[in-house]
Amino acid sequence: MTNITLEDLRPAEGSTHKTKRVGRGRSSGRGKTSCRGHNGEGQRSGSSSKRGFEGGQMPAYRRLPKLKGFQIINKLNYAEINVGRIEQLGLKEVSLEALKEAKRVHPSADGLRILGNGEIKKAVTVKASYVTPSAKEKIEAAGGKVELV
Repeated sequence: MTNITLEDLRPAEGSTHKTKRVGRGRSSGRGKTSCRGHNGEGQRSGSSSKRGFEGGQMPAYRRLPKLKGFQIINKLNYAEINVGRIEQLGLKEVSLEALKEAKRVHPSADGLRILGNGEIKKAVTVKASYVTPSAKEKIEAAGGKVELV
C-alpha cells in the first residue's frame, strides 16, 4: 500500500472551474465591456445593488406573505366535544376510537378534549386526553367515570 502525502491530493475531476478573467482584451471573449453590458446602472465602476434587489422587479421578500407568530411544527389536532353532546351520542364508553368508529369526529384527530358546556344525566365512561374541571364534575355527578389517556 502506498502512502498518500499532501502533494498527491487533488480536487475531484470537474469539481473546480477556471476563474473568469475579465477585461483582458477583445480576443479573450470577455473584453471591451467586461461582461457588464452597454451603459445602464451596473456598467460603471463602484456600482453594487443592495441585497434582495431584482432589477426593479418586486423582490421576493415583498411578494411573499409575512408569517405572523410562532409556528408549531408537531401540532396535535384535538377533537372537542361538549358534555351536552355526550348523552346524545348514545355510547356507554366515549373515547377517540369509539367516536371515530361512529364517524362523529374527523379521522385525522390525534386526541379528544371534553368541554363542560351542557348537562348530562346518563352515566358514561369517558377516556380523553383532557377534560375540563367543570366537565369532570358533571360526568362524575351523573355517576360516570373519567379516565385520562
